[in-house]
Amino acid sequence: MNTAMHIPDGFMKNAQGHLVPEALVREQDKLRDQVVTDLAMQAIHIHEALSAFKRKALADIADTIQIAADKWEVDLGGKKGNISLTSYNGEFKVQRVYAERITFSEELEAAKELFGRCLDRWTEKADNNIRALIDRAFRPNNSGQIRTAELLGLLRLEIDDAEWQTAIEALQASINVSGSTVYVRVYKRIPDTDKYQLIPLDLASV
Repeated sequence: MNTAMHIPDGFMKNAQGHLVPEALVREQDKLRDQVVTDLAMQAIHIHEALSAFKRKALADIADTIQIAADKWEVDLGGKKGNISLTSYNGEFKVQRVYAERITFSEELEAAKELFGRCLDRWTEKADNNIRALIDRAFRPNNSGQIRTAELLGLLRLEIDDAEWQTAIEALQASINVSGSTVYVRVYKRIPDTDKYQLIPLDLASV
């Protein structure tokens, strides 16, 4: 059931849901409303188009894999396998990539405490680069999110110290794989090279 308020001609609805005669609305407010509304509607259309593109791309990739699998009676890539398809002339490449979604349990706080004890014990002897890595890894990013890549990077450090190894074990125990996300990436070959350049499909990369 559509419960949206009908807005009569000559009126605008404000943020509180009240109808205001257009004659009482400042021109600057009308201009801002038009700009924001137009951009938002375009963004919605672009989002819907990208969603439709992703659905079609995944379906087309799956069909291509299935046709090859049926022909040779094998399983190529599987339903959740990463796969790369290239055009006949080599100009374009499309990839289906699955990435695991990683979260951390409350044991991350124990790991943070243990890493901190190592730094306290090492005092001046602690490598400044390692200290900076640990500080950055446990510091939330600008959006307040956990820095997953930096935390996982600590697992690659080989330090011969019993308390450090305990901290690493606590960090490993805190890691939870909560599923996977599928990405579709499209590339165009750079002319006269064997390298490919990603065609960005997000605003931050345009």
